[in-house]
Amino acid sequence: MDSTNRLGDIEITDPQAMRALAHPVRLAILDHLQRHGPATATQLAPGVGATPSVTSWHLRHLAGFGLVRDSEPGPDRRQRRWEAAARGFRFETPKDPADEEGRAAARVLSQQMFRRYADFPSRWAAEVEPSLDPEWRASAGMAHTRVVVSAEELAAIEDGIERLLAPYVTRDPAERPADGRGVRLMRYVLPEGAEEPTGQSR
Repeated sequence: MDSTNRLGDIEITDPQAMRALAHPVRLAILDHLQRHGPATATQLAPGVGATPSVTSWHLRHLAGFGLVRDSEPGPDRRQRRWEAAARGFRFETPKDPADEEGRAAARVLSQQMFRRYADFPSRWAAEVEPSLDPEWRASAGMAHTRVVVSAEELAAIEDGIERLLAPYVTRDPAERPADGRGVRLMRYVLPEGAEEPTGQSR
């Protein structure tokens, strides 16, 4: 695994690591550590739906693939604190059709991620959006755009989005604006089936 891309994500290429992460509790653990910083298994447990002992087991499993690691001790040095190995992660379906293990593992992880975040927009609309200030509400919401592009052009679009995001994702916390707040940018890139008509622009 590598973390040299411009967003500072860790690259997951090992099929076993993909399968290890394709678990609701492990995805929840990694998401919490990436959003909120270091924590113990006991602190993580209520939010990930597992007991502290089960959470600790999942943490050790993730650590075996380099996805989490030990953090600096907290006030209670008897408790082991964990942190995410990188600010985010990414994986790709192997292009080699002969790599059946890698393709299957990527599919399993992708499906688990879709399940985890499927209801996130509707929960946001019900729980968060009503209390937003007008200036935040004006920039929030969903865009649904359909384009007809080649695989190479789609890759270029994704690359352009990452170039735009990178300075905001990777800047030092001290450089963030005083009135800044966390914003979740969710991108679904869903190529249509080959039989889909391509004559329409949306």
